[in-house]
Amino acid sequence: MNIVVFGAAGWLGRAALANLAGRHHVRAFDYGPQAWQAWQDTDGEWTGGEIVHGDIVDFNAVRQATEDMDAVLHMAVYHSDKPGAHGVHDEKPFLINLKGLWNVLESARQCGIKRIVHLGSCQTVHPKGIFFTADVRRPDGGLYGITKRLQEEMCRQFHDAFGLRIIVLRPDYIVDSRLGIGRYKEKLGTEERPYRQGWVCRHDLAEACRLSLESQTIDFDIFHIVGTPGADKTCNVARSREILGLEYRGNLEQYRSP
Repeated sequence: MNIVVFGAAGWLGRAALANLAGRHHVRAFDYGPQAWQAWQDTDGEWTGGEIVHGDIVDFNAVRQATEDMDAVLHMAVYHSDKPGAHGVHDEKPFLINLKGLWNVLESARQCGIKRIVHLGSCQTVHPKGIFFTADVRRPDGGLYGITKRLQEEMCRQFHDAFGLRIIVLRPDYIVDSRLGIGRYKEKLGTEERPYRQGWVCRHDLAEACRLSLESQTIDFDIFHIVGTPGADKTCNVARSREILGLEYRGNLEQYRSP
């Protein structure tokens, strides 16, 4: 397949590109050369396909990137710990997370692309003890959480209204079990990042992305993607193994304290 990957230079994006290598033709979309520098020290240069620079908030740039593609993998997201981020004056969560996704979905509709995989986000354990099925929404009220929940609703609406075949993946906290680091390059299993329920190795999540892109049977579905034992008791992660055929290979238990 010809697959356009939005957010290709990111923490998960680099793992997804490595997983797709040799299997599919990739058009990698991100905002500029500086985006590729963030993970160059861990993932090196990527030369496995076409690189496109553009602003996901710019509809014309997104529309052009989807031309001649068979599928879309959407991973672009705004999430920041900087002062003022996700505050009342921060427009980026709305522009990147919502307008950006709308641009992707509408471009896919216009181009006749039927398979879209969107990276959502959700807790592994519901604060009220409710089992997280595909129909149980994330309950938190922060701006980031709200935009991620609205992204899911947007995906549902495009499926219902236009028949786009969409799979939403719900990871919790994405780590790299091979390198022993988290998305902020902090060491796993330390006081800074102690082991907890809800981790998933980015390489397992990348495999879930590819399996979702290749699915010929799923019209719309939402899967929790969590690699820690015990997640089956709190969220629908078991369905990722049963329906997608995903095998979790990341060794996360090595970072659990004795």
